[in-house]
Amino acid sequence: MSYDVIVKNGRWFDGTGARSETRNLGIRDGRVASVSVDALDETDCPQVIDAAGKWVIPGIVDIHTHYDVEVILSPGLKESVRHGVTSIFLGSCSLSAVHADPSDAGDLFGRVEAIPRKFVVDTLTASQTWTSAHEYVEALEALPLGPNVASFIGHSDIRAAQMGLDRATRKDVKPTPAELDAMAAKLEEALDAGFIGMSSQELLFDKLDGEVCRSRTLPSTYSTRRERRRLSAILRRRGRALQAGPDVGRPQSMVALALSSVGLFRRPLKVSLLSAADVKAIPAVAHVFPAMARAVNGMRGNFRWQHLPVPFEVYSDGIDLPVFEEFGSGAAALHLSNQIEERRALLADESYRRRFRKDYDKKYGPRVWHRDFFDAEIVECPDESVIGKTFGQVGVDRGGVHPVDAFLDLVVEYGTKVRWRTTISNHRPEVLNKFASDPGVQLGFSDAGAHLRNMAFYNFGLRLLRRVRDAERAGNPFMSVEQAVHRLTGELADWYDLDAGHLREGDRADLVVIDPAHLDESLDAYAESPVAEYDNLSRMVNRNDEAVTAVFVGGEFVFGEGQPAPALGTRRTGRFLRAGVRDAR
Repeated sequence: MSYDVIVKNGRWFDGTGARSETRNLGIRDGRVASVSVDALDETDCPQVIDAAGKWVIPGIVDIHTHYDVEVILSPGLKESVRHGVTSIFLGSCSLSAVHADPSDAGDLFGRVEAIPRKFVVDTLTASQTWTSAHEYVEALEALPLGPNVASFIGHSDIRAAQMGLDRATRKDVKPTPAELDAMAAKLEEALDAGFIGMSSQELLFDKLDGEVCRSRTLPSTYSTRRERRRLSAILRRRGRALQAGPDVGRPQSMVALALSSVGLFRRPLKVSLLSAADVKAIPAVAHVFPAMARAVNGMRGNFRWQHLPVPFEVYSDGIDLPVFEEFGSGAAALHLSNQIEERRALLADESYRRRFRKDYDKKYGPRVWHRDFFDAEIVECPDESVIGKTFGQVGVDRGGVHPVDAFLDLVVEYGTKVRWRTTISNHRPEVLNKFASDPGVQLGFSDAGAHLRNMAFYNFGLRLLRRVRDAERAGNPFMSVEQAVHRLTGELADWYDLDAGHLREGDRADLVVIDPAHLDESLDAYAESPVAEYDNLSRMVNRNDEAVTAVFVGGEFVFGEGQPAPALGTRRTGRFLRAGVRDAR
């Protein structure tokens, strides 16, 4: 036999959780043609990679991204591919770029996902040739995709397109029967096109950008019970997934969404809920997530939590951080994000500061941010004397100033030039380990492509593998490396019914060669890189290029040792992955 690629002598993981073994892989026509104990014939093989001492795993599946705009501008998506991600999901959090017009899409994505509105509008104005889900898939497949792409259809997308963004975000407006029929038809058509399901949102601190409906919550949050049941019934009947974000301020929202998965006397609904996290503000809630998953799945549900398996560390330029949306004074400041002088005046106003201090001092009840400025370190500021200190310590140094006033004083004076960081959740390794090995939890939630200045979790899979490897070495394993690989690859692809995530004979040749010797502290290092497509906006990224020595998508080398291959983003290597369809190629 002749092969296009041979990867030899590597520790091979097939993505099922089975025991890893030293094997030689032969790739032909984009598929794994051979997995052999014996050496393969290298005659006429144009590319042979010696993976001795390295791990050869299926490409990582990232189930939660917001690349919906970036994939059009830069379809190589190299920030994910360089870390071994070969299949990514679009359309999360009720947001997709299928039906809404460019202006409405800018309002949907701009503030919620911190993707500058201008680039959303300009990109779709120039590129949006599609009017249906089928045409959207065709447009994606016409791009030189780097990784494979799958997608949810966004509830806010179809609701805004059908009702108009203004009517779709009014409490006193319900969809007419004809509008509800049309939304259902759009969902059916997306599923026919191979979409993996629908994403919805009930979280009330996700706010719209733009001017027409500014600071209203996403259209999905205004949906009626009848509307949600109608759309969920379609997903249930067709065996597709509902990705949903509950309202953290109303625990009953989380319970209702989880219970919608129950399969007693009916077909279970696949539900993937955002998100299982070890929240600093409410540490006891960590026990709720696994218990709820066990209870729902015990009633024949098919329910999973999404979980980011690394500490949720965020950075902020001044007050530009989505967690401030969860309380009134913070949302008021973000409402003025495009009115710099008005916002500065607001932050300096004493009556506003009293409101902010009251919100800050409220430490009980559902919330995401711990609201502790003693746990918020300043990393950049024109006043170098405050760098390395927390805002709380700055207040102490200034004679006992309230932490809120210390924060607001610096933001009023320096605006977005004050950069700071904090860890909101996932700070206790023992809890992270429990979540990572829990069958009711899916590993993902990277938010790749969004919050460009706030966080970078592109290498979450590598960081999990390092933690698993280190625990194994220390004699305190919480799962095997084989299980960890399965959880990042085959388990996810199987649940969403996609042709990805495995590395056996006949499977897609999406694979990653990892040097375990470089699964080290470099995975945690801070880095930034400009996004040329967004006027060189400096994006938070990850840079640990010695860890991943080779990435293949569809049998073609696309990235290795920190450098993209010429094919990445110039020739299509990835595919649109259709749920329930195996690509025979």
